[in-house]
Amino acid sequence: QVQLVESGGGLVQAGGSLGLTCAASGSISRFNPMGWYRQAPGSQREFAASIVNEITTTYTDSVKGRFTISRDNAKKTVYLQMNSLKPEDTAVYYCYVRMGVRYYWGQGTQVTVSS
Repeated sequence: QVQLVESGGGLVQAGGSLGLTCAASGSISRFNPMGWYRQAPGSQREFAASIVNEITTTYTDSVKGRFTISRDNAKKTVYLQMNSLKPEDTAVYYCYVRMGVRYYWGQGTQVTVSS
């Protein structure tokens, strides 16, 4: 059974930084994509970043150059370093892992950026 636990959210001023961590358990391969979605109040959940193995990364345009996703396959952990945060980055951030066509999700962690 796959479980994901996020940590690291919080409140930060615009321009500041936060780091998120997602620790996974279960039979996860380095080839299973892992990453982050986010959901702002009143909005749909949207893709933020993903990583396959420890090399191939993808970002949504709005976070490129500011967010960095990384992964430790031995620890089954994915990280999201968020720099130059903006108020529009405020959202609940959800970690996921994709195994075939199925997605597994964490419980979410709140990130709030004040202006």
